[in-house]
Amino acid sequence: MAALLPFHWHPVLLALLVAAAVTHHLLVPSLRQRRLALWALLSLLVVTAWPVGDLAASVSLSVATVQRLVIMLLVAPLLLLSMPTDLLGRVTRPAPIDFLARKVSKPGVAIVIVTVVGTATLISPVVDWGARSSVGRGLIILTVLCVGFLLWIPALAVLPGTHRLSPAARAGYIFASALIVTSLSFVWIFSQHPLYPGLHHQEALVHLSPLFDQQLAGFIAKLGCYIPMWWVAFVIFFHAEDKGTPIEETPLHWADVERELLRIDRQRAKAVRNHRPT
Repeated sequence: MAALLPFHWHPVLLALLVAAAVTHHLLVPSLRQRRLALWALLSLLVVTAWPVGDLAASVSLSVATVQRLVIMLLVAPLLLLSMPTDLLGRVTRPAPIDFLARKVSKPGVAIVIVTVVGTATLISPVVDWGARSSVGRGLIILTVLCVGFLLWIPALAVLPGTHRLSPAARAGYIFASALIVTSLSFVWIFSQHPLYPGLHHQEALVHLSPLFDQQLAGFIAKLGCYIPMWWVAFVIFFHAEDKGTPIEETPLHWADVERELLRIDRQRAKAVRNHRPT
């Protein structure tokens, strides 16, 4: 195994994660949120560095599926929850970013983007590109992380001024998302031949044939998505009941009010500019 999968330090990855951890520590005073970010970055390091990251990039679709599940279902939501509301408010304050955040916070839009972009990163040419190119590998991981953010933005409702769902709607969105975003796994399970020629050495390194590795990846995608996401959906639903929060009621936060007032000011300023005499 050592001859086929030599040890790699991945210094660029390590430097980026350390820089992200230091930056977050300096910007966020909350100890709880610092811990969430630390767990997220450590998890990201484990699944992207040697050996898991190397196996996922060029050897095993099953390992790549585990890597993607960890990034989308653990790293992405932890990073979102590790960001203070005021910091997210400053980041999303510019009008173009505010407009984009409002769009992607809608459940239907989020599911469509996550499904389309996530599936695109799993087509054979893209996977093969990541297997032979370190740049391709890095871009794929970054895209998967962004897809994870989009998946959880409507569920966590952390962005100020975006569409907020009631607890019941959030639980329903998470439940439905688990069903939709794993649709490609059926192709892996029922395919009669390997679909990814760029992945190799499965039998030597993970003791699986290429076809069985691919079929196993389909089952991992299904169960690895259903179990944690449905658990989160039930927790959100019943936690709201335990707190006495109406499960059908959409919460309102002061950050949302401030953002709406800012949008009104922008609309008024735009109207004044449009009616200004030349």
